[in-house]
Parts: sequence; structure tokens; C-alpha cells
Amino acid sequence: MPRILGVDIPGKKCIEYSLRYLYGIGPTTAHEVIEKAKINPATKADDLTDEELARIINVIQNTYRIEGDLRREVAQNIRRLISIGSYRGVRHKRGLPVRGQRTSTNARTRKGPRRTVGAVRGKEARSAAKQA
Repeated sequence: MPRILGVDIPGKKCIEYSLRYLYGIGPTTAHEVIEKAKINPATKADDLTDEELARIINVIQNTYRIEGDLRREVAQNIRRLISIGSYRGVRHKRGLPVRGQRTSTNARTRKGPRRTVGAVRGKEARSAAKQA
């Protein structure tokens, strides 16, 4: 299992697909990296030589922003939106969808599990209701 920039990539897969395990590298970027490093896309990650791995790492470091740097930049952008009080920043702050999706139905991923309003739960709540 080869390591590229601190991330273990699966060795049994073709290098073009293994590179996608790095945060910030998708299908197009992985293809570009392989072309720039002059490596056969069908090569398994385990079969790469040290020289080929070094070429891949060199291309990625010199051309693309990935992993920690990219995560930090995205977090800073979100913090900036929140601090200036933009619409998108407010949506991030409230945990609601940011890109215009509907919220009356769906949006459960952003909003979290349903919270029932006004429902009485538990033994204590039932006993309090009986006493009243």
C-alpha cells in the first residue's frame, strides 16, 4: 500500500483510481497528474517504482493544492462568509442547505434528524401530565 503525501492509497487499484483517495483530487485531476508524470494509467499502485512515485508526488506538490492546505482554505472561506454576514454565511451558521435547495421537505442531511415539537416523552413527562 503506497503512501503519497501522508495518505495510504489502495495498492490493488489502478493508479488513476488510487489517486482519488487524496482530498482534492478527482477523476480529471488524477488523469492530468498521470499524464504529466508520464505513467501508464493501467498500472497498479503497488507496481509503481520509487521513481514513478516521486514523479507523481512532485507533480502534485508543484501544481495542486490538496489535503490539509485545501481543507484549511475551504474552512477559511466559510469563516469569511460567516463573518461578513452574507446569505451563504448565515446558511452555513444555521446548518441549512447553502446552494438553494428546498427545506420544507428533504434537506435532512444538513438539518439533522427530525425533532418533534411539543411532544411529551418519557416517564417523568407522563407523570407530570397525570398530576396536572
